[in-house]
Amino acid sequence: MQFFAPRANTISRLVLVGIAGVPVAFVVFLCVLTYTPYVTRRNIVVYQPLPFSHEHHSGQLGLDCRYCHTAVENSSYAGMPDTETCMTCHSQVWTNAPMLAPVRESLASGHPLHWNRVNRLPGYVYFDHSIHVAKGVGCSTCHGDVDRMPLLRQAAPLTMGWCISCHRDPAQELRPASEIFDMQWTVPPDQARRGAELVKNYHIQTAHLTDCSVCHR
Repeated sequence: MQFFAPRANTISRLVLVGIAGVPVAFVVFLCVLTYTPYVTRRNIVVYQPLPFSHEHHSGQLGLDCRYCHTAVENSSYAGMPDTETCMTCHSQVWTNAPMLAPVRESLASGHPLHWNRVNRLPGYVYFDHSIHVAKGVGCSTCHGDVDRMPLLRQAAPLTMGWCISCHRDPAQELRPASEIFDMQWTVPPDQARRGAELVKNYHIQTAHLTDCSVCHR
């Protein structure tokens, strides 16, 4: 007597394949998820206490990055502008603009504005702005075309693989010291030659740039 239809064999095979395939598919899903904006936060605009436009201030007005990020050359942290820095200009221009109300309130109360971090690294990652600036890594290399961003977003994935690709071959992105804060700088056609010379000029020791202790301390 036949208890199962002929298609039962096919169904059982599909079930076995499914049981074996689900864990594999789940692992693949997790690997892919790691590189999506959901995890990396790439190109996601972060809410700020007021809609500060880098496109206007940096791109149109030509403000140097260091005017607001005063510690970028001397500290691991680039620094954020205090209210007094904002009011240097806005005590004279756009003094009653509704969008600048948080700045005026901050000045009156003495409570600083709370800017939310856009480019965020995990707590176990050590990153020093000053050493990168000193060794020829420009702002736009990591932060993208900030001078074209009405609202700031994270331009690079900031994944471990992304960082290591530069540490393995720093010459590909290095630029002269005079061009560090030039947001319009682009990689020249002969970057391989120029980059190799800059590696020597900046005294960059490439042998240990990919050591774990460089970024994880």
